[in-house]
Amino acid sequence: MPSATNIGAARRLATGTAANRPPARAFQKKRSAMGRNDKGHVGFIGLGTMGREMARNLLKAGHSVTAFDIVGSAVEELASAGAVAATSPAQAAASADIAITMLPDTPQVEEVVYGAQGLLASPPAGRLIVDMSTISPVAVRRIHADLKATRTDFIDAPVSGGPIGAKNAALSIMAGGEAEAFARAEPYFRAMGTTITHVGAPGAGQAVKLCNQLICGINIQAICEAIALGRASGVDLEQLRNVLLGGSAASWMLEKLGPAMISGDVGAGFRIDLMLKDLRLVQEQAQALSVPLPGTALVTSQYIEARAHGEGANGNQALFRVYDRMTNRA
Repeated sequence: MPSATNIGAARRLATGTAANRPPARAFQKKRSAMGRNDKGHVGFIGLGTMGREMARNLLKAGHSVTAFDIVGSAVEELASAGAVAATSPAQAAASADIAITMLPDTPQVEEVVYGAQGLLASPPAGRLIVDMSTISPVAVRRIHADLKATRTDFIDAPVSGGPIGAKNAALSIMAGGEAEAFARAEPYFRAMGTTITHVGAPGAGQAVKLCNQLICGINIQAICEAIALGRASGVDLEQLRNVLLGGSAASWMLEKLGPAMISGDVGAGFRIDLMLKDLRLVQEQAQALSVPLPGTALVTSQYIEARAHGEGANGNQALFRVYDRMTNRA
């Protein structure tokens, strides 16, 4: 049994002294910024395949959302779910605690930030902007610096998980930026994702996302090659997939996209065009840093071939059509 002296020491260690105990005010402020019950007002800009589901999940979590998209019907659809419609990015963000953008590429994000009705001229009331698109890390650092000059924090927080992850609020979110800004954004991230990681300084989120896309692209290519070889060998492709899922070749892509490859379903989830954009960003980053990526270069050429054959609007699994053409099965 521990002695009374030891018990007293343990209590002092657990409670701390007045000198070393954190101030109650600071602790409460941190809890408020990070607490799971925090609700706020979000200006959400970009209601495409991913964005509309992410905005819906923010509403489901109890946040209020004011939304903008260049496609009016997308705004009307979200308004029917409880959002407030806006007619410009500035209006969407005007009274928001946080503005979130989810857009196709770097130029669209730059237009929303720097445009006449953009966020640089009219920052959100909470002075916090989070871009969850996949864009250039170089652009991210420039945007961060320009917004910082207006006392507005900027977080780059691209996501992985695709439309399914967006719908199920199960995205992986990788965020770059200052730790305090990340802490302010985290309660909103919890409404959209399950794996939420602060990966470093501004631009680090995009760097991690590009590494993610590199792996995804090469993984899809490997699955295409395995299915092509299995088909030529006369193997039952469903059995092939099930066996591979039970061993070291298992992957998210094989589980989620394998059935569509086998059945010939090219319906869009994450489109060929968007993956090709991401692979372009990967190669730009690699060239700037003198990192050779021969596998990425090869799969990029196959995505280019797919788009040249009119597959750009099809889902990622349509890369298998390249192998159909190469094996004279098209």
